[in-house]
Amino acid sequence: MTIPSELIGSLPRTPDVLNALNGSDSTALAKAVDVAVRETVERLQQLGSPVVTDGAQGEPNSWTYPVAGADNLAADGVVIPYADGHTRQLPRLTAGPLRYRVRADQYLRAAQKYATVPVKQAVAAPSTLSLLYPADGIAGYSREAFLDDLLNESEGEIRACLDAGAASVQLDFPEARLALKLDPSGGLLREFVELNNRLLERFTEAERARIGVHTNPGADQDSTHSLDVDYAELLPELFRLQAGAFYVALASEPDPDRVLAVIADNLPPTARIFIGVTDPIDPMVETAEQVRDRVLTAARHLPPDRLGTCDDAGFAEFADDTSTSRDTAFAKIAARIAGTAMAAEALGLG
Repeated sequence: MTIPSELIGSLPRTPDVLNALNGSDSTALAKAVDVAVRETVERLQQLGSPVVTDGAQGEPNSWTYPVAGADNLAADGVVIPYADGHTRQLPRLTAGPLRYRVRADQYLRAAQKYATVPVKQAVAAPSTLSLLYPADGIAGYSREAFLDDLLNESEGEIRACLDAGAASVQLDFPEARLALKLDPSGGLLREFVELNNRLLERFTEAERARIGVHTNPGADQDSTHSLDVDYAELLPELFRLQAGAFYVALASEPDPDRVLAVIADNLPPTARIFIGVTDPIDPMVETAEQVRDRVLTAARHLPPDRLGTCDDAGFAEFADDTSTSRDTAFAKIAARIAGTAMAAEALGLG
């Protein structure tokens, strides 16, 4: 037995992809993305990554990629404020029905062409895409009808990924912690968790074992949107999700021991907990020794056979985020892989 280690998903896009995204030549973009996916997968494998992704090279962002370019969207949707003052604005649905234009299994298959190790795939959680529906509703398209469509689309996307051989599917839930900032009563978070559980209940226990949930305080342009929200308010509710794994940002936390104690007190019966051991928005590259020590700290709170490691977040949730270089991202991943192996050996698991 050893300690599994996985990246969350996105990596900075290559210069060629960024240039192509700014143009209008779809053929040039497709070619640039294919080259970038191959380079990404090969570099991850050279580092010894036991699981790889496509690095989200073809995604405009990890929040709303399934509906990018749809003609029933307006630009004036929910605004996501970050601590440094910048914002991101989601689109607003203007008419029904909701239909995905892109499913993540196409990204999975693109990576599988070049991978010789298992490939995982991140997908947007229904809770994230539920933010597209306007507060004042849509004439002739009720919110419940929208949510039914959303759950059907999300289920279809996940099943397509599982059927295509994804090692695991990761539900990105970046708005979980943010929900408590927007609504400290916890009502919004409970709504999000219930919606995501409505999705997870559609899968068998064996299928859910391959589905994980990622939470973080945001990671865009070296800033967060909810790092000031107490994990103790989030994690007990989050762990009600019927998922096989949880990916929890931890490297950015000022008091990781306290968070680990909260995790231990609320540990789901069977799910594996992947703890973040590298911080994508910190420009300093962690050393393997730092990662090792973070893992050993976690092992004092959690059973080693229920423990995994990850990066706190993707390195570029939005394609235009160039705050972290590709070389820095790969250096952090290398430290995570090496440090996790060192911790496993120290624990007698290697």
